[in-house]
Amino acid sequence: MQLGSRADSFLDASGDPASQSGAAGKNSDMGISRRELANCELRASASGFHSSIINLMDLTSTLDRNIDVGAIVVQRAGNIEGMTLDATPYKAPRDASRAYEKGLEAERNGKLANARKYFEQAVKIYPPYAIAWFRLGSVLQKEEQNDAARTAYVQATTIDTKFLPPYLSLALMAYAAENWTAVLELTGHILDLNPMNQTAATGYILDLDPVNYTMAYFYNAVANYKLNKVEDAEKSALKAEHLDLRNRFPQLHLLLAEIFARKNNYAMAILETKTYLDLAPQAKDADHVREQLAKLEKLNASVSASEKP
Repeated sequence: MQLGSRADSFLDASGDPASQSGAAGKNSDMGISRRELANCELRASASGFHSSIINLMDLTSTLDRNIDVGAIVVQRAGNIEGMTLDATPYKAPRDASRAYEKGLEAERNGKLANARKYFEQAVKIYPPYAIAWFRLGSVLQKEEQNDAARTAYVQATTIDTKFLPPYLSLALMAYAAENWTAVLELTGHILDLNPMNQTAATGYILDLDPVNYTMAYFYNAVANYKLNKVEDAEKSALKAEHLDLRNRFPQLHLLLAEIFARKNNYAMAILETKTYLDLAPQAKDADHVREQLAKLEKLNASVSASEKP
């Protein structure tokens, strides 16, 4: 919008900036006068946040008459569980921190033996080093030392219950062992601390949190389904679907198809099955899934025929 002119104008925030600036060059009277900006404020509106306020009267234009309103800062209205940082890692002695950094570098370069040595050195110097315990577990797991990896992960969770990556690693190990009760307990802890779990997500969300909540929701859904908790499985699976914008879990749609078929919602089961085949047309089970799709379509056709008057 054009500010600081001698005459009033109609302001439209959806207008084309190029056409407005062109018109302003022809008519310097366009815009809104500074006198009328006296009580005009600019702020952001976001549920659950407080916004800083910019008074338009206080703004000054540059030589080319453009006005930069600067940054609008929003702050949470209240604290959310799991969103605070533990200060313990930052209290680590310099030798422990140096060993940890060397371990990360060795791991990046594929030198797992060296990485393990450095992470072991870091936790020996500073036992409360939860993230070093987690990295040690990750390296041990890559070396197929699963029992030792599990011990390291558990140690990390004992030190800091709000540090979630080791919980996810333990959940994946429990999933591989088909220990569904453990999967449910571990993923449940993660999701209880997930900020996105505090509100009902009806749309699709791009989650930039380093913790893979999509994976947590997916494995939580599988565990619930295996334990015959179908409603809980559906809720977690739909949450995972809303978060999985990159389609990293095609098998999620097969799970939803099973859930919907179990509830006799064949139309939705067909839709989810087709989505899976679109995402993974060359999957090993693709032919079997196509057979299941044909069965679902027959069931849906019979239901549709019985519903006709």
